[in-house]
Amino acid sequence: MPDAAHLATLAADGIVFGSDYNPEQWDRSVWEEDVRLMNEAGVSLVAINVFGWSDINPAPGEWDFTALDEIIELLHAHGIRVNLGTGTASPPPWLSRIHPEILPVSEDGVRAWPGGRQAYCPSSPVFRSYAAEVVARVIERYGSHPAVALWHVSNELGCHNALCYCDASADAFRGWLQRRYETIEALNDAWGTAFWSQRYGTWDDVMPPRRALSLRNPGQMLDFHRFSSDEQLGLYRAEAAIIRASSAVPVTTNFMVTAHIRNLDYWTWAGEMDVIANDHYLDNRLPLPRAELSFAADLTRGLAQGAPWLLMETSTGAVNWQPYNLAKSDGELLRNVVTHVARGADGICFFQWRASAQGAEKYHSALVPHAGTETAAWQRVLELGRTLRALAPVVGTRVRAQAALLFSWESWWAAEGEGRPSEALAYLEQVHAAHAALTAAGLTVDVVRPGASLDAYGLVVVPALHLVRDADAAVIADRAASGAAVLITFFSGTVDERDAVRLGGYPGAFRDLLGVTAEEFAPLEPGHTVRLGSGAVGSVWTERMRATDAEVVDAFVDGPASGMPALTRRTVGTGSAWYLATQPDAAAYAELVSRLAAEAGLEPDASRIPGVEVVRRQGEQGSYLFVINHSENEVAVDARGRDLLTDQPVDGAAVVAAGAVRIIEESL
Repeated sequence: MPDAAHLATLAADGIVFGSDYNPEQWDRSVWEEDVRLMNEAGVSLVAINVFGWSDINPAPGEWDFTALDEIIELLHAHGIRVNLGTGTASPPPWLSRIHPEILPVSEDGVRAWPGGRQAYCPSSPVFRSYAAEVVARVIERYGSHPAVALWHVSNELGCHNALCYCDASADAFRGWLQRRYETIEALNDAWGTAFWSQRYGTWDDVMPPRRALSLRNPGQMLDFHRFSSDEQLGLYRAEAAIIRASSAVPVTTNFMVTAHIRNLDYWTWAGEMDVIANDHYLDNRLPLPRAELSFAADLTRGLAQGAPWLLMETSTGAVNWQPYNLAKSDGELLRNVVTHVARGADGICFFQWRASAQGAEKYHSALVPHAGTETAAWQRVLELGRTLRALAPVVGTRVRAQAALLFSWESWWAAEGEGRPSEALAYLEQVHAAHAALTAAGLTVDVVRPGASLDAYGLVVVPALHLVRDADAAVIADRAASGAAVLITFFSGTVDERDAVRLGGYPGAFRDLLGVTAEEFAPLEPGHTVRLGSGAVGSVWTERMRATDAEVVDAFVDGPASGMPALTRRTVGTGSAWYLATQPDAAAYAELVSRLAAEAGLEPDASRIPGVEVVRRQGEQGSYLFVINHSENEVAVDARGRDLLTDQPVDGAAVVAAGAVRIIEESL
């Protein structure tokens, strides 16, 4: 289980400032300069040997730790701690030459060749055997080295090879299914194989959901996602077990809680980590990349069960893997970093230390740019180091949240399966819209998994939770009955954990709680909108619905569900359950959330100023108010205390310049 004490040890001297370091890409003459500059910037933790397999094991049976020994000793001599990679993130070319069967296979049977990274099947017993030997060699050599402060298993597990359809994966999938269902009859029932003559008589006939001529079985595809997430987790468990047998140093791997990675269910992974660590890069392909950053940070904190977490990778500027790799604007780096800290990070690390001169990531930004240290970019790095040092008092404190947002990777997989009512409905977009509405309403939110306790929250928002178990739906209903305002949005509760439709009318599992029944989905075409009686504008979705035991708060005035309820409310015990049957425009969504918050007796965390994030972290010794001004206007926020960045008192109003940040240690 994640243990806050592990990260507290890493952050004993303040917020961790770190980076990936790839000394193997540079002559030894550069190493001395690197550690000197690390000390100058305040970098205290570096990740090495992440992609080191081919350097320490250049040929079968050949091992050479000379360079790794040297760099570890050099870092240790300069007081820089090591986040030591196991080196297994990508196998060396020789391994795929002598064992081509380890290479992954796509759903249409195409084998991926080496030349990039992660060129292995996660289920391959051959790959696992070789990887285990690498880990054993590394832990044998460095397991007791005083420089090692954290163990880094592999790297971004499943980033490229989460889903493999090769024969080894097929064998492993059948084994996973047998453990899950025990009998072939139970599997047939779970997958509904009476449809299209898909019934199985023997386990040998079961395959991964490889490319087919038509739509594939939804239950099979959902289980393959579950299996694939578990296989990647199995890689982590195998390496972590080898490490833990010989070292007491904490073990982790870097999650990818971000908009473009969806194949790993990190709720099932989090309990295996000693420290929750995440990689996050601003994704300029999104309409609101800054808002996605805030959501990802909140979700990472949820995986850490509210405890502080570590940002393992981010960028100082542009990345290299988006269609248009945009440089950050003035102050954007600082705002991004402070947002992560505000939402629970006690460590900020970057990919990478020195920008590569060669290789696929040569145009990815770094702490030391291609142009060197006589640059504005390096000055921003020095400023960042000073800022992180000033935030030392924040370490160990926790974010205060009044609202909960439910999020589920399983529901994401099911909601975006083949043959769904509308491809315009994207699960993560619905989650982001709800998170944005909560933020615009001045509320800080915890992102939690279905089934988690909701007792601490006066407001619970459940966006498009398409797949839900009975027990998890009951937790939501119980919280409404005990006093919370609960908002559930369209396409929720529709299927059970087998991806089987709940009969009797939508929204299925939540029908009785909400007091509504919908008999037909009526989604909207892209670009089409509907009007509501309140004046709000809806998009994406409508439902032909009636209220059976609920008050109709708003209704559609046009569109395919004209005259029918769009927003309903039902009193439940001492709380309320609301249903929203469309996606309202941003202003209406924020107004609705504010209304529910007021009903629940919640006070906004700060003035609701567009473009300004206000988050509070609290600890035994005090509280810290983070104000991040993303707007082009100067703003003022009520605050009293001391500004950690300027060491100046604040009494009554904290003025925050356009594009600036302020962190106030509040008076007790």
